[in-house]
Amino acid sequence: MTARIIDGKAAAAELRAEIGHEVAALKAAGKPSPGLHVVLVGEDPASKVYVASKEKLAAEIGMNSIAHRLPAETTEAALLAKIAELNSDDGVDGILVQLPLPKHIDTGRIIDAIDPAKDVDGLHPINAGLLAGGKNGLVPCTPLGCMLLLKQTLPSLSGLEAVVVGRSELVGRPVAQLLLQADCTVTIAHSRTRDLAAVVKRADIVVAAVGRPRMVKGDWLKPGATVIDVGINRMPDGKLAGDVDYAEAAQVAGAITPVPGGVGPMTIACLLRNTLTAYRARRG
Repeated sequence: MTARIIDGKAAAAELRAEIGHEVAALKAAGKPSPGLHVVLVGEDPASKVYVASKEKLAAEIGMNSIAHRLPAETTEAALLAKIAELNSDDGVDGILVQLPLPKHIDTGRIIDAIDPAKDVDGLHPINAGLLAGGKNGLVPCTPLGCMLLLKQTLPSLSGLEAVVVGRSELVGRPVAQLLLQADCTVTIAHSRTRDLAAVVKRADIVVAAVGRPRMVKGDWLKPGATVIDVGINRMPDGKLAGDVDYAEAAQVAGAITPVPGGVGPMTIACLLRNTLTAYRARRG
């Protein structure tokens, strides 16, 4: 068996095009464009690349995209003041604070300060609570991207057994909640799960988000399983690898996301989708 490759680049381009059409329709009706504001503190190279990409893609579909670049020595108080300013600005529909933040800043306190209605990263405790309760809120972008790829790949998720490897608040837990809402039977596993390979072997759907390169092996998988690899790990040779051993898994799985080119592109596309969702909710 050779797995079908789930093309995240193509899916993300299609989603961005759909959002772009909706933004164009808003502008044609005389309404303001959705406003996405990204706050970057410091000079982390990867963060700078991510923010530039978000700016570029948002602008391409007609959104008002503004990045607030603050020096690494910015105090927590100054960052909180910037967030309060964005919260009170009616032209701002979405706020994203790029992580990681410098060590002298309390990340949790910063996330808690963002208006939940503008929290397009979906990390505020209110949005996390809405998701846990099965209610509408802003959903973290990477888990949302995973679900959109699954729904495009499988005719129905109802009744399927899903194993999520990883329990982070950013990916593992929210994607498990979304799978539950799609009527899957869900297990959250992690590095300390006993006989992890046997647990994964049961799954029709495997979402790997544990942060360990090539941890999930091909012989861990149920033949024909759908595999969503969230991991992005930089290897000693400079190449990227996922949390799944792609070469092995592609010989067993029915469908699999590559790294890169799988979940990654969907994350930014879902950020834009969340910004449009926040715009609609705020502006009716």
